[in-house]
Amino acid sequence: MDETKNLLEKIKESIQEKKGKNIVIADLTEIDDSICNYFVICTGNSPSQVAAITDSIKDYVRIEAGVKPFAIDGIKNMQWVAIDYGEIIAHVFLPEQRDFYNLEHLWADAKLTRIPDLD
Repeated sequence: MDETKNLLEKIKESIQEKKGKNIVIADLTEIDDSICNYFVICTGNSPSQVAAITDSIKDYVRIEAGVKPFAIDGIKNMQWVAIDYGEIIAHVFLPEQRDFYNLEHLWADAKLTRIPDLD
């Protein structure tokens, strides 16, 4: 498995570990001038769940894939946190912010893969 696919898998697993919902992987590789190759988008139901998912992504990916994020933004308000891994940016939203910013619609040309929720 190549490095990017492994990183995508580890991010997905870390979100599922903290019961993140509505996981979508947006493949931006065919879109000119995109800021990265993939978005991983998910929802947490409260600021504390957004924080738990963010910590899970950061820690799990470091341990399992040996990769640290280049930057993390949004941790002060825990409404929308973006975790930048270069080729992949993980977005953890509260439901209202996810609906408002609607990244899936903004990047409608991307191939979207929806991951079923684990209950």
